[in-house]
Amino acid sequence: MSFKDQGKPRVPEPQRERHRTGRIGWLRAAVLGANDGILSTASLVLGVAAAHATHSNVMVAGVAGLVAGAMSMAAGEYVSVHSQADTERADLKLERAELKTDNEGEHRELMAIYVARGLDPKLAKQVAQQLMAHDALGAHAQDELGISVKLKPRPIQAALASAASFAVGAALPLVVTGVVPQATLIPVVSGTSLLFLALLGGLAARAGGAGVTVGALRVTFWGALAMAVTAGVGALFGT
Repeated sequence: MSFKDQGKPRVPEPQRERHRTGRIGWLRAAVLGANDGILSTASLVLGVAAAHATHSNVMVAGVAGLVAGAMSMAAGEYVSVHSQADTERADLKLERAELKTDNEGEHRELMAIYVARGLDPKLAKQVAQQLMAHDALGAHAQDELGISVKLKPRPIQAALASAASFAVGAALPLVVTGVVPQATLIPVVSGTSLLFLALLGGLAARAGGAGVTVGALRVTFWGALAMAVTAGVGALFGT
C-alpha cells in the first residue's frame, strides 16, 4: 500500500461467482440450433424414405435440408437479434436526450426505482446520485430499461452460431443415412436420431442445472412425435 492510500477505506474486490444464467444466451442458441438440425433433417429423411424414394434421392433431400435449414436459422437469428439491437439503440437514444433535457427528473425516476425495490428513500437518493455521477446513461440503461452491456446483442455472431449448431446437428442423421442400407434406413435413422436428441436434451439440462432425465425425455418425446408424423405423411403421399 502506498503512502497516498494510507487512511483511505479499502474497497474489497467483488467476489466473482459462477452462475448458470451466464450460459443462457449461448446455451439457448446452441441447443435450439442442434435440436432443429437433428429433428428437421431426420424427419425429412424419414419422410422421403417412407415415400419409397431411392437412397440417393434421400441423401439429396437430406443435404438440401441441411443447407436450407442452416441458412434459414442464420437469417432468422440475424433479423431477430438485429431488431433487438435496433430497439435498444432507440431506447438509449431517447434516454440520452432525456438526461440532457431533464436531468433532475431522471434522478427522481431512478430514485423511485430503488425505493420500489425496497431501499429507504434517503438511501435510494444517495445511490441514484452516485450512480448517475459515475455513469448516468449506464445506470438508467440497466435499472430502468433492463439493458445490459455484457449481454449486448451481436447479430452476426448469433447468426453464425445458429447456422453452425444447426449444421452440426443435421450432419448426425445425415451421416447415419449415408452409411446404412436402404432396407434398414427408417428404423436405424429414427432410433439413432432419438438417441442424439436424448443426449442433447440431457446435456442441455445438465448445463442449465435442470433434471437430466426430464430434459432428455422432453426432447425425445417431441422428436419422436415429429418424426412419426413426417414419416406418416411421406408414406401417405408416396403411395
